[in-house]
Amino acid sequence: MYKTKSPDRETVRETAKRLRKADVVDQVTLREFDPLELPPVEPLGPAEIKRIREGAHVSQAVFAHLLNTSVSTVQKWEIGQKKPTGTALKLLHLVQKHGLEVIA
Repeated sequence: MYKTKSPDRETVRETAKRLRKADVVDQVTLREFDPLELPPVEPLGPAEIKRIREGAHVSQAVFAHLLNTSVSTVQKWEIGQKKPTGTALKLLHLVQKHGLEVIA
């Protein structure tokens, strides 16, 4: 992911926005032009992860299975020995917001 703005990227971004406003490109195409517009996925602490799991009323084993990870990984997240990143972090946020139904 790019953290600095370049004149070329800004030109592409502005052009894409104008094309979107004119209904020339759809939302998916706009995302392809500008992945920087996606909101960042905030980190979750051990207590928050445990609260998400317990709020879903599932064991660590069931939670791990639904997230397609190991029980050991869930245990390490909940004690702060490891931090979820990438897809796992995004899935945790989805479960936090919408419940297990979104991934089950």
